[in-house]
Amino acid sequence: QVQLVESGGGLVQAGGSLRLSCAASGRTFSSYAMGWFRQAPGKEREFVAARRGSRGSTYYADFAKGRFTISADNAKNTVYLQMNSLKAEDTAVYYCAAGSGSPTRPGDYDYWGQGTQVTVSS
Repeated sequence: QVQLVESGGGLVQAGGSLRLSCAASGRTFSSYAMGWFRQAPGKEREFVAARRGSRGSTYYADFAKGRFTISADNAKNTVYLQMNSLKAEDTAVYYCAAGSGSPTRPGDYDYWGQGTQVTVSS
């Protein structure tokens, strides 16, 4: 079992930055791909970024490339999502997830956090 707790969401103006954190407990998260997903009202959950493997290979959605960065602190069992140049369309609930399948498919993730709200005002 893996428990995931996100933090760091909030209200920010367009152009601002936020850093989300996801603290994992249970099995060490280095055994899993760790991903960030988001879901806006009325929309499906979508992939944002993921990190996998001992080398920490990273994957990003097109909208996240150049603005978002996923990283991890193995000693703290924590994965981060640094989000810069935020836009109003980034407003969503952001979820952290752990899984052993494809790093970009929500259905391949086994464990999910409760989510943290990110609101970007224009």
